[in-house]
Amino acid sequence: MPAQGKHRRTKSVSLSRGIAAVTTGGAVLALPVLGATTASATPAHSVAAEKAVAPVSVTAQVNSVTKAAPAKHSVVAGETLSKIAREYSVSGGWKKLYEGNRKAIGENPNLIHPGIKLTIGAKAAAPSDAKAGKAAKAAAPSAGRAATAERADRSERTAAAPVAQAAPVAAAPATYSNDLDGWIKESLAIMAERGIPGSYEGIHRNIIRESSGNPNAINNWDSNAVKGTPSKGLLQVIDPTFQAYHVPGTSTDSYDPVANITAACNYAADRYGSIDNVFAAY
Repeated sequence: MPAQGKHRRTKSVSLSRGIAAVTTGGAVLALPVLGATTASATPAHSVAAEKAVAPVSVTAQVNSVTKAAPAKHSVVAGETLSKIAREYSVSGGWKKLYEGNRKAIGENPNLIHPGIKLTIGAKAAAPSDAKAGKAAKAAAPSAGRAATAERADRSERTAAAPVAQAAPVAAAPATYSNDLDGWIKESLAIMAERGIPGSYEGIHRNIIRESSGNPNAINNWDSNAVKGTPSKGLLQVIDPTFQAYHVPGTSTDSYDPVANITAACNYAADRYGSIDNVFAAY
Protein backbone atom coordinates (compact mmCIF):
# COMPACT_ATOMS: atom_id res chain seq x y z
CA MET A 1 0.00 0.00 0.00
CA PRO A 2 1.19 3.58 -0.56
CA ALA A 3 1.16 4.33 3.17
CA GLN A 4 3.40 1.37 3.98
CA GLY A 5 5.79 2.27 1.15
CA LYS A 6 6.17 5.75 2.46
CA HIS A 7 6.89 4.37 5.92
CA ARG A 8 9.66 2.14 4.59
CA ARG A 9 11.33 4.98 2.69
CA THR A 10 11.40 7.15 5.79
CA LYS A 11 12.97 4.31 7.77
CA SER A 12 15.64 3.81 5.13
CA VAL A 13 16.65 7.46 5.29
CA SER A 14 17.02 7.13 9.07
CA LEU A 15 19.22 4.11 8.67
CA SER A 16 21.38 5.91 6.08
CA ARG A 17 21.96 8.74 8.46
CA GLY A 18 23.04 6.24 11.07
CA ILE A 19 25.51 4.73 8.66
CA ALA A 20 26.83 8.19 7.77
CA ALA A 21 27.34 8.83 11.42
CA VAL A 22 29.36 5.66 11.66
CA THR A 23 31.54 6.73 8.77
CA THR A 24 32.10 10.15 10.21
CA GLY A 25 32.45 9.11 13.80
CA GLY A 26 34.75 6.18 13.22
CA ALA A 27 35.12 3.35 15.72
CA VAL A 28 33.61 5.27 18.57
CA LEU A 29 30.19 5.35 16.84
CA ALA A 30 30.31 1.76 15.64
CA LEU A 31 28.20 0.53 18.57
CA PRO A 32 25.14 2.68 17.75
CA VAL A 33 25.34 1.35 14.22
CA LEU A 34 25.43 -2.22 15.49
CA GLY A 35 22.55 -1.45 17.80
CA ALA A 36 20.47 -0.06 14.93
CA THR A 37 21.29 -3.11 12.83
CA THR A 38 20.18 -5.40 15.64
CA ALA A 39 16.86 -3.55 16.00
CA SER A 40 16.24 -3.88 12.30
CA ALA A 41 16.91 -7.59 12.47
CA THR A 42 14.29 -8.15 15.18
CA PRO A 43 11.04 -9.11 13.30
CA ALA A 44 8.66 -8.53 16.19
CA HIS A 45 9.77 -4.96 16.72
CA SER A 46 9.80 -4.08 12.99
CA VAL A 47 6.35 -5.53 12.19
CA ALA A 48 4.82 -3.94 15.27
CA ALA A 49 6.19 -0.57 14.23
CA GLU A 50 4.77 -0.90 10.72
CA LYS A 51 1.36 -1.96 12.02
CA ALA A 52 1.32 0.96 14.41
CA VAL A 53 1.95 3.49 11.67
CA ALA A 54 0.03 1.96 8.72
CA PRO A 55 -3.53 2.48 10.07
CA VAL A 56 -2.84 6.17 10.52
CA SER A 57 -2.03 6.57 6.83
CA VAL A 58 -5.04 4.47 5.72
CA THR A 59 -7.33 6.43 8.02
CA ALA A 60 -6.06 9.66 6.52
CA GLN A 61 -6.90 8.39 3.04
CA VAL A 62 -10.42 7.29 4.11
CA ASN A 63 -10.99 10.69 5.66
CA SER A 64 -9.94 12.37 2.44
CA VAL A 65 -12.50 10.29 0.51
CA THR A 66 -15.19 11.05 3.07
CA LYS A 67 -14.62 14.77 2.60
CA ALA A 68 -15.48 14.50 -1.11
CA ALA A 69 -18.14 16.81 -2.51
CA PRO A 70 -21.67 15.90 -1.24
CA ALA A 71 -23.87 13.87 -3.60
CA LYS A 72 -27.26 15.05 -4.88
CA HIS A 73 -30.40 12.88 -4.81
CA SER A 74 -33.79 13.64 -6.35
CA VAL A 75 -36.65 12.10 -4.36
CA VAL A 76 -39.02 9.79 -6.24
CA ALA A 77 -42.45 8.52 -5.24
CA GLY A 78 -42.42 5.89 -2.49
CA GLU A 79 -39.05 6.88 -0.98
CA THR A 80 -38.46 7.76 2.65
CA LEU A 81 -35.55 9.34 4.48
CA SER A 82 -34.72 5.98 6.07
CA LYS A 83 -34.57 4.25 2.68
CA ILE A 84 -32.40 6.99 1.12
CA ALA A 85 -30.06 7.04 4.14
CA ARG A 86 -29.55 3.26 3.86
CA GLU A 87 -28.98 3.50 0.09
CA TYR A 88 -26.16 6.03 0.55
CA SER A 89 -24.90 4.51 3.85
CA VAL A 90 -25.35 7.87 5.57
CA SER A 91 -23.59 7.93 8.94
CA GLY A 92 -26.22 8.88 11.48
CA GLY A 93 -29.08 7.47 9.38
CA TRP A 94 -32.21 9.34 8.38
CA LYS A 95 -31.84 11.87 11.21
CA LYS A 96 -28.47 13.04 9.90
CA LEU A 97 -29.91 13.23 6.37
CA TYR A 98 -32.86 15.25 7.67
CA GLU A 99 -30.62 17.65 9.63
CA GLY A 100 -28.65 18.41 6.46
CA ASN A 101 -31.77 18.98 4.37
CA ARG A 102 -34.25 20.45 6.84
CA LYS A 103 -34.74 23.60 4.75
CA ALA A 104 -35.74 21.59 1.65
CA ILE A 105 -37.89 19.03 3.52
CA GLY A 106 -39.66 21.23 6.06
CA GLU A 107 -40.53 20.58 9.67
CA ASN A 108 -41.97 17.07 9.18
CA PRO A 109 -39.36 14.44 8.24
CA ASN A 110 -42.14 11.96 7.46
CA LEU A 111 -43.38 14.06 4.55
CA ILE A 112 -40.97 14.21 1.63
CA HIS A 113 -42.36 14.97 -1.79
CA PRO A 114 -41.18 13.63 -5.16
CA GLY A 115 -38.82 16.06 -6.87
CA ILE A 116 -37.16 17.41 -3.71
CA LYS A 117 -33.38 17.67 -4.16
CA LEU A 118 -31.47 16.24 -1.18
CA THR A 119 -27.78 16.79 -0.50
CA ILE A 120 -26.15 13.61 0.78
CA GLY A 121 -23.42 14.52 3.26
CA ALA A 122 -24.55 18.12 3.79
CA LYS A 123 -23.92 19.69 7.19
CA ALA A 124 -26.90 20.69 9.27
CA ALA A 125 -27.71 24.37 8.80
CA ALA A 126 -27.77 26.50 11.91
CA PRO A 127 -31.36 27.39 12.84
CA SER A 128 -32.42 31.02 12.34
CA ASP A 129 -33.62 33.18 15.19
CA ALA A 130 -37.22 32.86 13.99
CA LYS A 131 -36.96 29.06 14.13
CA ALA A 132 -34.96 28.82 17.33
CA GLY A 133 -37.96 27.51 19.27
CA LYS A 134 -38.65 24.78 16.72
CA ALA A 135 -34.99 23.81 16.63
CA ALA A 136 -35.01 23.45 20.40
CA LYS A 137 -37.96 21.08 20.17
CA ALA A 138 -36.15 19.12 17.44
CA ALA A 139 -33.23 18.67 19.87
CA ALA A 140 -35.55 16.97 22.40
CA PRO A 141 -34.45 14.18 24.83
CA SER A 142 -33.56 10.75 23.51
CA ALA A 143 -37.09 9.48 24.16
CA GLY A 144 -38.49 12.11 21.75
CA ARG A 145 -35.90 11.24 19.10
CA ALA A 146 -36.71 7.54 19.46
CA ALA A 147 -40.40 8.30 18.94
CA THR A 148 -39.60 10.27 15.79
CA ALA A 149 -37.46 7.40 14.49
CA GLU A 150 -40.27 4.95 15.15
CA ARG A 151 -42.73 7.14 13.23
CA ALA A 152 -40.32 7.38 10.30
CA ASP A 153 -39.84 3.60 10.22
CA ARG A 154 -43.60 3.07 10.44
CA SER A 155 -44.06 5.50 7.55
CA GLU A 156 -41.58 3.50 5.45
CA ARG A 157 -43.30 0.22 6.24
CA THR A 158 -46.65 1.72 5.34
CA ALA A 159 -45.31 3.01 2.01
CA ALA A 160 -43.85 -0.42 1.18
CA ALA A 161 -46.99 -2.30 2.11
CA PRO A 162 -49.41 -3.05 -0.71
CA VAL A 163 -52.38 -0.74 -0.85
CA ALA A 164 -55.54 -2.52 0.25
CA GLN A 165 -58.23 -2.46 -2.38
CA ALA A 166 -61.54 -0.98 -1.32
CA ALA A 167 -64.39 -3.43 -1.13
CA PRO A 168 -66.51 -3.23 -4.27
CA VAL A 169 -69.67 -1.27 -3.82
CA ALA A 170 -72.74 -3.39 -4.38
CA ALA A 171 -74.48 -2.37 -7.58
CA ALA A 172 -77.91 -0.86 -7.11
CA PRO A 173 -80.69 -3.16 -8.31
CA ALA A 174 -81.82 -2.42 -11.84
CA THR A 175 -85.16 -0.71 -12.24
CA TYR A 176 -87.54 -1.25 -15.14
CA SER A 177 -90.43 0.79 -16.43
CA ASN A 178 -93.92 -0.59 -15.90
CA ASP A 179 -94.71 -0.97 -19.58
CA LEU A 180 -94.10 -3.44 -22.40
CA ASP A 181 -90.50 -2.29 -22.89
CA GLY A 182 -89.71 -2.63 -19.16
CA TRP A 183 -91.42 -6.06 -18.89
CA ILE A 184 -89.44 -7.48 -21.79
CA LYS A 185 -86.12 -6.10 -20.45
CA GLU A 186 -86.76 -7.45 -16.96
CA SER A 187 -87.69 -10.85 -18.38
CA LEU A 188 -84.50 -10.92 -20.47
CA ALA A 189 -82.42 -10.22 -17.32
CA ILE A 190 -84.05 -13.16 -15.51
CA MET A 191 -83.66 -15.38 -18.57
CA ALA A 192 -79.95 -14.54 -18.75
CA GLU A 193 -79.49 -15.63 -15.14
CA ARG A 194 -81.32 -18.93 -15.86
CA GLY A 195 -79.67 -19.60 -19.22
CA ILE A 196 -82.94 -19.30 -21.17
CA PRO A 197 -82.33 -18.12 -24.77
CA GLY A 198 -84.29 -15.32 -26.40
CA SER A 199 -83.95 -11.81 -27.76
CA TYR A 200 -85.87 -8.58 -27.34
CA GLU A 201 -87.00 -8.69 -30.98
CA GLY A 202 -88.20 -12.31 -30.76
CA ILE A 203 -90.22 -11.67 -27.59
CA HIS A 204 -91.69 -8.38 -28.80
CA ARG A 205 -92.71 -9.85 -32.17
CA ASN A 206 -94.60 -12.75 -30.57
CA ILE A 207 -96.29 -10.56 -27.94
CA ILE A 208 -97.71 -8.23 -30.59
CA ARG A 209 -99.09 -11.20 -32.54
CA GLU A 210 -100.56 -12.99 -29.50
CA SER A 211 -101.99 -10.15 -27.35
CA SER A 212 -101.13 -6.78 -28.94
CA GLY A 213 -99.23 -6.03 -25.71
CA ASN A 214 -102.23 -6.43 -23.36
CA PRO A 215 -101.11 -8.32 -20.20
CA ASN A 216 -104.77 -9.12 -19.32
CA ALA A 217 -105.67 -10.61 -22.69
CA ILE A 218 -107.53 -13.97 -22.61
CA ASN A 219 -108.77 -16.30 -25.38
CA ASN A 220 -112.18 -17.75 -24.56
CA TRP A 221 -113.06 -19.24 -27.95
CA ASP A 222 -110.26 -21.59 -29.15
CA SER A 223 -109.81 -25.31 -28.43
CA ASN A 224 -107.93 -24.61 -25.22
CA ALA A 225 -110.80 -22.49 -23.94
CA VAL A 226 -113.24 -25.29 -24.84
CA LYS A 227 -111.13 -27.60 -22.64
CA GLY A 228 -111.34 -25.10 -19.76
CA THR A 229 -107.77 -23.87 -20.04
CA PRO A 230 -107.93 -20.58 -21.96
CA SER A 231 -104.73 -18.88 -23.12
CA LYS A 232 -103.80 -15.88 -20.94
CA GLY A 233 -101.46 -12.90 -20.78
CA LEU A 234 -98.95 -11.29 -23.11
CA LEU A 235 -97.83 -14.53 -24.75
CA GLN A 236 -101.14 -16.42 -24.32
CA VAL A 237 -99.98 -19.25 -22.07
CA ILE A 238 -102.45 -21.82 -20.72
CA ASP A 239 -102.30 -22.58 -16.99
CA PRO A 240 -100.81 -26.12 -17.27
CA THR A 241 -97.97 -24.82 -19.45
CA PHE A 242 -97.41 -21.83 -17.16
CA GLN A 243 -97.16 -24.08 -14.10
CA ALA A 244 -94.84 -26.56 -15.82
CA TYR A 245 -92.43 -23.86 -17.09
CA HIS A 246 -92.80 -21.27 -14.37
CA VAL A 247 -89.42 -19.64 -13.58
CA PRO A 248 -88.64 -19.48 -9.83
CA GLY A 249 -88.39 -15.95 -8.51
CA THR A 250 -91.23 -14.65 -10.67
CA SER A 251 -94.89 -14.27 -9.75
CA THR A 252 -97.12 -17.33 -9.75
CA ASP A 253 -99.87 -15.27 -11.37
CA SER A 254 -100.00 -16.17 -15.08
CA TYR A 255 -101.31 -12.65 -15.86
CA ASP A 256 -98.16 -11.07 -14.39
CA PRO A 257 -96.30 -9.68 -17.45
CA VAL A 258 -92.76 -10.73 -16.43
CA ALA A 259 -93.83 -14.16 -15.14
CA ASN A 260 -95.89 -14.76 -18.32
CA ILE A 261 -93.01 -13.82 -20.66
CA THR A 262 -90.33 -15.88 -18.85
CA ALA A 263 -92.56 -18.98 -18.60
CA ALA A 264 -93.49 -18.73 -22.30
CA CYS A 265 -89.84 -18.29 -23.32
CA ASN A 266 -88.83 -21.24 -21.11
CA TYR A 267 -91.47 -23.38 -22.86
CA ALA A 268 -90.43 -22.15 -26.33
CA ALA A 269 -86.76 -22.90 -25.57
CA ASP A 270 -87.68 -26.46 -24.57
CA ARG A 271 -89.84 -27.10 -27.62
CA TYR A 272 -88.42 -24.86 -30.38
CA GLY A 273 -84.93 -23.98 -29.15
CA SER A 274 -85.82 -20.32 -28.54
CA ILE A 275 -88.73 -17.89 -28.66
CA ASP A 276 -86.85 -16.37 -31.61
CA ASN A 277 -87.80 -19.48 -33.63
CA VAL A 278 -91.53 -18.98 -33.07
CA PHE A 279 -93.41 -17.18 -35.87
CA ALA A 280 -96.97 -18.49 -35.42
CA ALA A 281 -99.27 -20.02 -32.82
CA TYR A 282 -97.25 -22.28 -30.58
